[in-house]
Amino acid sequence: MSKLAGKVAVVTGSGRNIGAAIAVRYAQEGAKVVVCDIDLDNANAVVEQIKADGGEAIAVRADVSKEDEVNALVATAVETFGGLDVMLNNAGAVRDAVKHVFDADVNFFDRVIAANLRGHYLCAVAAARHMATHGGGVIINTSSGGATRAHRGMTAYDASKGGIEALTRALALDLAPYGIRVVGLIPGFIAPDGAPESAKTSAATVPLGRMGASEDLAGPAVFLASDDAAYVTGSLIPVDGGVLVQQRSPEVETFRVENFPKL
Repeated sequence: MSKLAGKVAVVTGSGRNIGAAIAVRYAQEGAKVVVCDIDLDNANAVVEQIKADGGEAIAVRADVSKEDEVNALVATAVETFGGLDVMLNNAGAVRDAVKHVFDADVNFFDRVIAANLRGHYLCAVAAARHMATHGGGVIINTSSGGATRAHRGMTAYDASKGGIEALTRALALDLAPYGIRVVGLIPGFIAPDGAPESAKTSAATVPLGRMGASEDLAGPAVFLASDDAAYVTGSLIPVDGGVLVQQRSPEVETFRVENFPKL
């Protein structure tokens, strides 16, 4: 497993779940990995796992919605490992982004947009400034089915994910002349770590008959970061068990109608 040998990768939001699975797999594929998370303890735990398997990694705490912390993150990656080849943007708000539009206010909307869309933008641009003068690189953004479909009670979240997909396409055009590819992943129903009951309940909506695991995103993330995807840019790959290709009412709602505010 050496598809990423010699590469340096930053994975944001990699203290657990999808980000952690990708960070671990990147290290297994030979990359030197910067495990970035807003919770440093979680990031350190992932680094310990990578090192126990013989990989190289460091942990960095960063709030990706803050430009100075993002710039410091990129600088740390370059100073520690000598460069930056892959920026995988995974950090964002999900659990804290559920609220009916009548119950939310503009501050709530701004917080979700900052965590998701602004964070992806800041990390992408900071990484690209280095990559543009050092032989290019790959930026991988993480979207959601909410970018092209809709969740009840997740107006701000869906808006942020739609923005991420538009951002991916626009950055791909702006950065292609500099040898930088910009691509994306669209996770489907991915079971959070330690949530077996949720996995069983939501599996009924998935054509492949099961909830996804965080590790299901790792292989596609390796492909997009590798030279095997050298002619792929501006594209977003669904990793969702077929959820987005179907046309039927969902059997499990994120935010049920009976929980709507009573006016």
